[in-house]
This record gives sequence, C-alpha cells and structure tokens, in this order.
Amino acid sequence: MTLGRLNHVGVATPSIEKSIETYRTLLGATVIGAPFDLLAQGVKVCFIDTPNTQIELIEPYDDSSPIAGFLKKNPAGGQHHVCFEVPDIDQAVADLKEKGATVLGEPRIGAHGTPIVFVHPKDFGGLLVELMETPRDSHHAGDH
Repeated sequence: MTLGRLNHVGVATPSIEKSIETYRTLLGATVIGAPFDLLAQGVKVCFIDTPNTQIELIEPYDDSSPIAGFLKKNPAGGQHHVCFEVPDIDQAVADLKEKGATVLGEPRIGAHGTPIVFVHPKDFGGLLVELMETPRDSHHAGDH
C-alpha cells in the first residue's frame, strides 16, 4: 500500500450552517461547497476548501447516525477523522488486514464518489483514519 495525500480532515458538528459561518468569519474561508445528504451513511456533509486540503463538516442526519453518537460524547463537535488517499482501496484493505489492522466494514462509496473505508482508532493511537481511493479526475483543493 502507498500512502497518498491528505484529502480532508473530518469535523463533526451539530450544525453545518453554524460551522460554515465560523470558518468564513474566523478563518476567511471562501470556497465552501453546498451541504448535501449522504443518506447511506446517515450524515449531511459540506466541504470547505483550503489551499492544500479540505475540511469535511459532518452533521448527523438523525439519531441513528454514527456522528450522533460522537456528538453525545462531544456536544460541541470536533475532529472526527483524517482521510488519506490510496491508489487502490482493495489493495489497501488487503494490506492492512494482512498487517493485523482492524478495517471497519467493507469499502463503500464516500462523499467524493469514490470507495472509502475506515481503520479502527486503536490502530492509530486513538485517531480514526479514513482511506479513500484517489478520485480519477484527480482535482484537489488548491490545484487551480
């Protein structure tokens, strides 16, 4: 497996709209995508572009969302995960499992329309890691 670029940092929030305003007001964010529902994962998401990566704001769609559980423990929200690109998600999963890592579920389509998978935080010192197959169009935040 080859570790690719940091694609985004996932930030759980009780309100995407309030978080957008915070990033806009305090950090001067200007390239902010429209929020959209990812019903298969029980969340609403919104991407904020930075010069070298993105922030993914994640709001639970309802109480059954995994993000709802995260917000019960962290009511104000906070960093949920980091996402790295990999060239081939199936190869990455096979490699991780061979090395003894705990891959959470099977690859599924994520917010960027490419296959993703999560690796258990116990394998990364408490950090939830998402792996995402590099998008074929290879457009990245900051690649203008």
